[in-house]
Amino acid sequence: MIDFHYWPTPNGHKVTLFLEEAGLEYTVKPVNIGAGDQFKPEYLAISPNNKMPAIVDHAPADGGAPISVFESGAILLYLANKTGRFFGSDVRQKVAVNQWLMWQMGGLGPMTGQYGHFSVYAPEKIPYAIDRYTREVQRLLGVLDRQLANHAFVAGEEYSIADMAIHPWINAYDSAPLDMTPYPNVQRWHAGIAARPATQRAYALKQQVNPNAGKPLSEEERKHLFGQK
Repeated sequence: MIDFHYWPTPNGHKVTLFLEEAGLEYTVKPVNIGAGDQFKPEYLAISPNNKMPAIVDHAPADGGAPISVFESGAILLYLANKTGRFFGSDVRQKVAVNQWLMWQMGGLGPMTGQYGHFSVYAPEKIPYAIDRYTREVQRLLGVLDRQLANHAFVAGEEYSIADMAIHPWINAYDSAPLDMTPYPNVQRWHAGIAARPATQRAYALKQQVNPNAGKPLSEEERKHLFGQK
């Protein structure tokens, strides 16, 4: 059994995509980041960076004590190694998957997150910041579109943790949608993954855990999410 400490954000969705695809048994432990659950001592014990998601695997492969893992990319790698799935079957495939996973962790996720912050959540609109991150996200989408022009999935012809990591970060903000017309290969790939039954089950958790997702933030939520004093 895996305890999955979750809130419906793009990084949270990454892990639900894997859990549902692999059919792993798990229990959702909601971490209401708007209420400050990520700062509770019991959560910091497994996720010291006070970010979500995190897991605790009560049945690790070595048969020992439970293993806790924080950081969404590290969780995907852990689960892929635990199950032997979605990480490629040889060295070359694993290299391809790993580099695109790192591309998401170091590029697409942070840049899209900043785009969302300055376009949706910032208390004042700063044109330079919005333009800066819009252009960087568009550049990254172009990189992804060129990769997908010759491959069914991001790292080749097999669905992998790289796809699971990237999918939730594509056009992630309903109130600040991007024009996806220039990226037909991304659109094809994104729609194909969205149609998978496991993906639909994964995203359905959003309404179960946080029916208020997408609504304007309160001042208290802003304090917890953005460190405002």
